[in-house]
Amino acid sequence: MSFFDTLQEATQQERRELFNLPIIRDALGGNVSLESYRAFLAQAYYHVRHTVPLMMACGARLPLRLEWLREAVCEYIEDEYGHEQWILNDIQACGGDKAAVRDGRPSLPIELMVGFLYDLIARDNPVGLFGMVNVLEGTSIALATHAAGSIRERLDLPETAFSYLSSHGALDIEHMQTYRRLMDKLEDPDDQAAVIHASRVVYTLYADMFRGLPREAENLHATD
Repeated sequence: MSFFDTLQEATQQERRELFNLPIIRDALGGNVSLESYRAFLAQAYYHVRHTVPLMMACGARLPLRLEWLREAVCEYIEDEYGHEQWILNDIQACGGDKAAVRDGRPSLPIELMVGFLYDLIARDNPVGLFGMVNVLEGTSIALATHAAGSIRERLDLPETAFSYLSSHGALDIEHMQTYRRLMDKLEDPDDQAAVIHASRVVYTLYADMFRGLPREAENLHATD
């Protein structure tokens, strides 16, 4: 079995728990309130603004034996630079206060997730950061391809309120194809273990973030 497939199998339970959350089921059905969507964008901003700094830190600490992975990190940085600004623009386009979000603080799960990832790179194994990629890009593909259009129609929002989510559908599908190829080249057992561990931690904290988002009140009794 390839390592990518091993990773998916090893994190199956955490992935299932995330996608079985009522608010995720709501989102995949396009059944999301404006409050929920704004709250999601705010938390997305708080972790996406760290994507490039995290990748830069990871690339700086990779050993020489993983030079091929450092090259991939550089390409990923180029693709991801500036995406946090897209989120702020989306917040403004759907009537939110982007300055308040920019100057605010994340929910505890996102704060813990970001702190865990910086610590993983600095103190443990920088390759583990690719566990984050596994979770966040896989999740955004599902939300972008199955939810963005129906949420936009339900909330009657302009396309400019979905630049982050919609753009990440095609972009992250391409990224995941590259990600599979990279992970299948990862041969060191310690590197593989670090990716699996980080994936599990990020899945758990990301699910906790979604649990803290407001839900459409009319659906609470129907889906709980």
